[in-house]
Amino acid sequence: MTTFQLSDDERLSWLRLTRTDRIGPVTFANLLGRFGTASKALEALPDLARAGGRSAIRIHPVSAAHEEIDRSTKLGARWVAPGEAGYPPFLRHVHGAPPMICVKGQLHVADMDQAAIVGARNASANGLRFTRMMAQKVAEHGVSVASGLARGIDTAAHEAARATIAVLAGGIDHIYPPENDKLYAAIAERGLIISEMPIGTAPKAEHFPRRNRIISGVSRVVIVIEAALRSGSLITARYAAEQGRDVFAVPGSPLDPRCEGCNRLIRDGATILTSLDDVLDALRQTPAPQTAHFMELEAPYLPAQLSDSDRNCLVSFLSPTETPIDDLIRESGLAPEKVAAILLELEIAGRVARSVGGRISMLSSTGTD
Repeated sequence: MTTFQLSDDERLSWLRLTRTDRIGPVTFANLLGRFGTASKALEALPDLARAGGRSAIRIHPVSAAHEEIDRSTKLGARWVAPGEAGYPPFLRHVHGAPPMICVKGQLHVADMDQAAIVGARNASANGLRFTRMMAQKVAEHGVSVASGLARGIDTAAHEAARATIAVLAGGIDHIYPPENDKLYAAIAERGLIISEMPIGTAPKAEHFPRRNRIISGVSRVVIVIEAALRSGSLITARYAAEQGRDVFAVPGSPLDPRCEGCNRLIRDGATILTSLDDVLDALRQTPAPQTAHFMELEAPYLPAQLSDSDRNCLVSFLSPTETPIDDLIRESGLAPEKVAAILLELEIAGRVARSVGGRISMLSSTGTD
């Protein structure tokens, strides 16, 4: 359900801020919380970078953002923000959710219940048959299927589902694998295609974990059907667990390497999938996310009056070892809003990094120019 809509100018500013160096999803949300709009945050970036110890920051050009939006439009796609039509409600409540995603297809599919189905690229005949059966059965209950458009299990899930979300590792204009071009076109007609990567980006190995966190993030439940021990499907399952999703795994023969990952998931606490009722029960029991604007997902950001002594104090407690923010607040004796404000400056200056879970580490380079 749409709760707000960006103006054309602010959409351009959101995309520019998203594309600016060292502005990750959490930093983006903090900037919006402090300055209210992306356009005001862009204006403030040079001063924030200087306060954090960097003499300059490269802000994504207006012309480049315009070009990307124009190219998206020509492809029949558009960039949307959390709360707008086409942005899945469950995804917007994930910590570190993408500030913007590019979507193509039927926007209403984003609001449907989603069950992610992922698994091996070199799937067995039995695995493919079970995948098609599961995708068809959840579709009969009005549930859409989310997956990654990969060969094997992903392809079978997309083909069998009535409505489906395909999350890409590259830009919305890069179909991977190339032989799924017809499937891509079919999903654009009856489902939704999603990417957070810039237009023109070819998928690389490091992009797939980012894609996998979105697959689990849009879904209420995640089903893993055949997965090796070193499999991207297990990364999706790990993200799902961190996001509070129910993870189901289909058991298999211990003699088949394609089943080792699922058997390991079950050993480590995933629910063994015995029937469709297991999935439907989980879908019914998972609460729908409360409607909230993206800026409300983080704690209110209170602007703080900072001194150099405040900054020097906090920096003295930072190290290359990841440190919880609560520890920094306790040891420094600074108010939480001051710590948040200083960390924002340091992030924009490229002097600290924020890991999953919010831990902070000092980077070896000061990032000064």
